[in-house]
This record gives sequence, structure tokens and C-alpha cells, in this order.
Amino acid sequence: MLIDIKVPEAGESITQVELARWLVADGQYVEKDQEIAEIDSDKATLTITAEAAGVISISLEEGSSTEPGKVIATIDASAARPAGTSPPAAEAVQDHTAPPPAGSDESPAKAAAGPARQPASPDTAPEEAPGGITISPQAKKTLAEMNLDLAAILQNPDGRRITRKDVLAAIAGAWQKEPAAGAAGLPAPGQPAASGSWGGGRNENRQKMSTLRRKIAERLVAVKNETAMLTTFNEVDMSAILSMRSHYQEAFTKKYGFKLGFMSFFAKALAESIPWYPQVNGYIDGDHMIIPEYADIGIAVSTPKGLMVPVIRNAESLSIPQLEEKIQEMAVKARDGKISLEDLRGGTISITNGGIFGSMLSTPIINPPQSAILGMHTIQERPVAADGQVVIRPMMYLALSYDHRLIDGREAVGFLVRVKEMIENPLRMLAKGNAPETMLLGL
Repeated sequence: MLIDIKVPEAGESITQVELARWLVADGQYVEKDQEIAEIDSDKATLTITAEAAGVISISLEEGSSTEPGKVIATIDASAARPAGTSPPAAEAVQDHTAPPPAGSDESPAKAAAGPARQPASPDTAPEEAPGGITISPQAKKTLAEMNLDLAAILQNPDGRRITRKDVLAAIAGAWQKEPAAGAAGLPAPGQPAASGSWGGGRNENRQKMSTLRRKIAERLVAVKNETAMLTTFNEVDMSAILSMRSHYQEAFTKKYGFKLGFMSFFAKALAESIPWYPQVNGYIDGDHMIIPEYADIGIAVSTPKGLMVPVIRNAESLSIPQLEEKIQEMAVKARDGKISLEDLRGGTISITNGGIFGSMLSTPIINPPQSAILGMHTIQERPVAADGQVVIRPMMYLALSYDHRLIDGREAVGFLVRVKEMIENPLRMLAKGNAPETMLLGL
């Protein structure tokens, strides 16, 4: 029986998508629910999975444009499974398996790797890396395309099987070591080109822009042309936040299972500052100003496919731990290519952090139809004046870009100052932006 593989719906108003890449080869035997292709829309990258086990026949080449609902391949579900193979166990098709039961004789590395998926052919068999860790075929392919050294990916605290997700996480800076890689086949920023491919000639690397990258380019130009964008700057003393993270990091990680970062503090500060300057949270719709009475905060994430801005909804009602968990969840989904259209939809204000790449100061571009975006930057120790003395403090420059059609300078500057005050005195976040003393005194 032949089963058609169709392009899934990519969201409202999206009529064209691009077949970014096939994750399997034509004529390969695929398993049910195995990832077989990636589709680029102008909003996100979607993954197509096999609806049944069988031999796949590909009918559309990589890089081709197509429409939702179109058939791009078929699976012959009646085809015999290759000799010497058997259906994979349920846990074998997962990228990260559960640890072995208590009392098991399996080693942590072996248990983490899980049962090996049976290969369809020698070309698709997992390889063994140093230390007995296996690497999946797709991970190996991605490493080759991105010009990365396997040793970088093996710096993996869990000792688990290296998958394509691990490679993408490393490329995108999930461990906050390096900036995200550029287009497929190009080295990451700050890394040299492969030996023999740079210098001494007049070669050029010509690649078609993805649908997502083209849409990003269109939107950035539109923002510059269609908004009255201005940027206001300030600086913030990060001493209180650094001290809090240092003092409570171990207890926080032990209780919640993930580390406390910086972004959650800024998201909380934004959410608590918005009621004081609500227009910063608004947008223009024709002849009307829409001012939401909630904070849906977009968090800009750099991925190998381009910049994505997943949204944390109703951030005003979330605690610091809840915000941190949401931020990390969204970042991993975006970097792994698992972000959904619903995750990207909407948003009332955004945050971008160029500091993880070493940026000292920049002017972030508004994410339409939003009217403001906060830019965080690298933390540097600098001499500052405090109580009549020059002291060394960990300082960060902040930038707030805003649409002057909706937001006046008074609102923009006042909003940024209030965010600064909350970061420098985090207890203000509990007092809804007021000085904590006023709560104690009932003022």
C-alpha cells in the first residue's frame, strides 16, 4: 500500500513553503514516526514524520518551493523490512532515553544511549565515537555541513548518544560557548573556514536564501521604512542580580532542575514596568492604538535557521522560576527546530540579548507589529561613581528601541529607567515596581 507524504499546513495565510532538506535517502526503509524532512515557512521550520514504516520514494528535491497539502513523497508500506533488521524498541527512536531502573547493571553511558536503532543500510548505521558514545547518521551529516569538530559535541555532561539535536544545540550556543552557526556548510562566526577553502583563490560560496531568511530580511526592511524607530539607552549595575545568582544558584538548581539565568529577571522587570507605561506594550492597528492589559514577552533566539522570537504568554502572572523554565524550554525548542507556529504567534514586547555574543552596545530592531524591544548586552566591570567615590561595578548597557508614532520619549525613557531600578533592586519586582519600604510602611 502506498501512503502519500504531504506538506503539512504551515499556519494561517501561509501559501508557500520550501523543502529545506530531506533527512532520509530516496529508497531508504524508514520507521513509523521517523523524522524524514524539514519544511521552511516564513515563520518557522516544521518537521515531517513518516506515517508508516516502509520504503520511501522522494518526488521533490531539496530547495524546491511547494504548497501545503502537496505530495512530496510516498511510502510503500507493503515493502519488506530489510533482512537482519527488526522494529526499533519504543525508547530507541527517542533522542534522549530515560535512565535505567534502580539496580540495573547497565552503565550510565550505555543506558543513556539506549538500544541502538537497527540500520537500514551500512550508510545509515550509527557510528561509535571515542569513549563508546554513538553518533547518529543525521548528527554526523550535520557536523559535516556545519564544519564542526566532533570533539566539541562530545563535551556532553550526560554521556548520551550524540544526535542531530545535540549538534544543533551546540551550534546555536545552547551551552553559551559560541555564537550560532551561519548557513549550512559555512563555519560559525568567529571560526575559520575549513582548511583549503579560504585564501589563495577567487572562489565564492553561493547559496539560496531560505524562506525564513528571506522573510526576516523583508520584515527588517519594512520596520525601518514603516515605523518611526528611535532608541534610548541606559546602563544598569548588575551587582544585585549577580550576587543573588551566586548565593542561591545551587539551591535553585537543586529545587527546579535548571539553572537561574539573567533573562528571567529582565522579563519579570519588563512585565512589572508595563503597567506604569502601558503604551510601550501596545501596537498600532490602522487608526487605532491597541493597548493589551497583559504582557506576552517575545524572547529572541538565534538558531542555525535564523532569528526566532518565541513568546511567553501572560508573563505578568509568572514567577522568576516559571519564567526561567519557559525561557529555557522555548530556547531549546527553537534551536532544535521543534518550535510551533503557536509558540511564535503574537507577542506584545520583546527582549534580545546580544551580550551572549559579546555585544557591548547595539540598537535592536522592533519586531512588528510590536512597538518596543529591549536590548541586553555584555556585562563588563567598569569604574562608576557611587556615593562620591569611584568604584568598580559589573555594568550592562541597555537599549530600548521604540516606535515614536505610539510611544513618546517620556514614556520610553521612563520605562527603561524603571526596568533599570528593578534590576538594581530586585525586591521592587515583588512590590509591583514600588520601593519595598512603601509596602512595609503601607504607603
